[in-house]
Amino acid sequence: MLQVQNIEKYYGSRNNVTKALDRVSFDVADGEFMAVMGASGSGKTTLLNCISTIDTVSAGNIFLDGENIAELPAGELARFRRERLGFVFQDFNLLDTLTIEENIGLALSLNNRDADKVQRQVQKVAGQLGITDILEKFPWQVSGGQKQRAACARALVAGQSLILADEPTGALDSKASKNLLEIMTQMNQELEATIIMVTHDAYSASYASRVLFLKDGSVFNELIKGGRPRPVFYHEILDVLALLGGDISDVI
Repeated sequence: MLQVQNIEKYYGSRNNVTKALDRVSFDVADGEFMAVMGASGSGKTTLLNCISTIDTVSAGNIFLDGENIAELPAGELARFRRERLGFVFQDFNLLDTLTIEENIGLALSLNNRDADKVQRQVQKVAGQLGITDILEKFPWQVSGGQKQRAACARALVAGQSLILADEPTGALDSKASKNLLEIMTQMNQELEATIIMVTHDAYSASYASRVLFLKDGSVFNELIKGGRPRPVFYHEILDVLALLGGDISDVI
């Protein structure tokens, strides 16, 4: 599904250049749940921004379903993000003036989809995530867990190729974090969503099927869960983080 090929990203001017990504390459299979980890400044958020087309690469290529998104014209980027990418944010980013149903279907409406088709698609994904009973309510009328499910439904509703999550549990307590991670696991295993999650938290990363570690803008290591239990995978992630060195408190 996703091929990242030798991408580089530079910031700054000619006399003061920072290399945020240094020839990063990896593939993500259809239906995979991958986490990206690294200390502050390792390049993990820059990587996600390049994949999401929020930022552009300085060199290299990124292919999504065979299309080189690094070469998309500026005028097509907003459409590409709406149609091909889903986003899960730390604070849900639900609009209080819209119902849950309207929030979930917003991207489809912005793409001028037929209203009846939008409603059917919203009902379908809401049913898959167990929130059909709150569709007529507003975000301030539902629980935090229901908001999480609504935000995930919005990320899935258009049949997006790829779900991107940047520190989705960063602002949540432990109970809410576990709930969101279980929802994302359901999205991946039952709804076959392909997910890339950037996180500093080893517990969150242990829910993924693979973890990619970045250090100083380069790929440092990766772990594949395979058939190992999540607690075992969690401790293996901690071992790699210890090898990263530096300020480990930045990544665990």
